[in-house]
Amino acid sequence: MTTTRRSVLGLLGASGAMLATGAVAGAAAAIPTSVDVRAFDRFVREQAAMDAFSGSLLLVHRGRPVLARSYGRANDTAPNGPDTLFAMASVTKLFTAVAIAQLAQAGKIAYTGTLGTYLSGFPAGIADTVKVHHLLTHTSGLGDTFTMPGYLEEALTWTEVDQVMNGTTDYIRRTSPEFAPGAGSRYSNAGYHLLGAIVAQVSGKSYYDYVREHVFRPAGMTSTDFHTRPQWHTDPRIAHPYAKQPSGGRADTIDQRLYVGTPAGDAFTTCADMARFASALQGSKLLDRAFTGITLSGKVPPPSQPGPPPGRTPGAPHVAFQCYGPVTLLVNNQWVTGHGGGAPGTSTDFQMYPGTEWVTVILSNYDYDGGPPPVVMKARDMITA
Repeated sequence: MTTTRRSVLGLLGASGAMLATGAVAGAAAAIPTSVDVRAFDRFVREQAAMDAFSGSLLLVHRGRPVLARSYGRANDTAPNGPDTLFAMASVTKLFTAVAIAQLAQAGKIAYTGTLGTYLSGFPAGIADTVKVHHLLTHTSGLGDTFTMPGYLEEALTWTEVDQVMNGTTDYIRRTSPEFAPGAGSRYSNAGYHLLGAIVAQVSGKSYYDYVREHVFRPAGMTSTDFHTRPQWHTDPRIAHPYAKQPSGGRADTIDQRLYVGTPAGDAFTTCADMARFASALQGSKLLDRAFTGITLSGKVPPPSQPGPPPGRTPGAPHVAFQCYGPVTLLVNNQWVTGHGGGAPGTSTDFQMYPGTEWVTVILSNYDYDGGPPPVVMKARDMITA
């Protein structure tokens, strides 16, 4: 399925952008000649024809939509389209990081504040040593909730939002860190869940209400929200996650997901809403300029990932840093800042290219072996060529 010109313009509010055939911008002169959008468009179409890509994507340059495509099925009743809502997996962490930065900007949270300053019930060895900085940079040692013994089995039985938030926090309270805070680095869903719990404690609102009011609404993200598992089953706007099976086919895996997403993952969004988020974040509409810089600047090398570094030119140095939420890396002498996400039946990617003013949003309801879908790497290669 291909988006229409009217749908893209309406979604982004970009009335001045002329989209040829509903996808490729007519104002091609403004796009660097090294960026071959039409070749990328052909590549995506070929991937979809092989059933190697299902989802929606949006490329934006200097605030103007350049390419918008949707392929595959959202569920049994609807194809993917520009209005389809996709589970974001870990890209959700960006909203949690912005919420923390807003409260830090307001003087209600300190990046050097300890976990015990904001949340009770943790052993002294954790409460007094783990800092907000460690939680944001995956250096707390607290690890991944989904690998905690017994967590997923119990969590899948929860049927209330408060059960998910409070039950997950309780599991983390019983966790022993794998290393002393700051002494190592490991991707930590537990850390970002606790950041959301801190947002709720400090703001006096539920985490979900806080991000709706202070992140989604001011960014103009009118479609983005957290939805429950029953809503996921029944709402035709929401893409179902189709996970690859050992047989080679794909199966709907909604029932392998939590009752509701957490501060670490699974808000639902559209490509256009994420483009609005990029505009609001980079334009200092969610944070003032200083705290925008604090949030988007590199802090520590990110946790190592299996396989070759993404976007690395053979022989070139690999430069990457974990920011307060995003990851920023140097690809062909261009900084790329954003976040990816993955779960059974979900692969998402959101990137900002501050030097060349590109934003890419790629949301898929397929999962992929060994990393992000090929279209993600193809988009990065195209822009940084």
